[in-house]
Amino acid sequence: MYFTYGKAEINALSAKDPKLAAVIAQVGMVQREVDTDLFSAVVHHIIGQQISTKAQATIWRRMREALGTVDAAHILAAGEAQLQALGMSFRKAQYIMDFAQKVQTGEFDPEGIREKSDEEAIRELSALQGIGVWTAEMILLFCMQRPDVLSYSDLAIQRGLRMVYHHRKITRPLFEKYRRRFSPYGSVASLYLWAVAGGAVPGMKDYAPRTKAPERKKQRRSPAGMSIAMTDKME
Repeated sequence: MYFTYGKAEINALSAKDPKLAAVIAQVGMVQREVDTDLFSAVVHHIIGQQISTKAQATIWRRMREALGTVDAAHILAAGEAQLQALGMSFRKAQYIMDFAQKVQTGEFDPEGIREKSDEEAIRELSALQGIGVWTAEMILLFCMQRPDVLSYSDLAIQRGLRMVYHHRKITRPLFEKYRRRFSPYGSVASLYLWAVAGGAVPGMKDYAPRTKAPERKKQRRSPAGMSIAMTDKME
């Protein structure tokens, strides 16, 4: 299943922004997979922090094969040791066990979160162990299919903005200008900015000034498939 959008969103964004309209025309429809089960989406995102997409897929496959169904009951029955045996760290296993326990006891309601506003849902999701604001935003977009998610914390989004609009730096006030422009279809704009950041439009360059290579930091994968510096709450 892919993130759902169509002519209404494309036409609205194209009418507001000629530069984005040109990108949309070149890239065409973007197909991004979504996981509509919020429990498994949270677990999947915790697994994927600080590791490659390939490693995430391997551990996720092992989990589904071992548990059959990825839900609170099966995770609690498996326990931390079995989760670690799938290839994840001790801390991630703890995070997932804690999440499953909260769901099992009713402290966290995955279905109830769907009734919340974006701000409320992000606040409740980011209160979970191992989930930060960026991850919560990605869950809103790629699980709940909320239509207006544009994440300032996502460095690939910032890169896409620099490339499309020829900025050297994306400040918070500048970012908010684009957020307002793209609303209420920020999620669709995100899909195209990720595509640009990932090289979907030949010849587009990043206008950020060149700097000396920073010290090596822990990395995570953005939805654009790029390795970006850690800015979320992780292990």
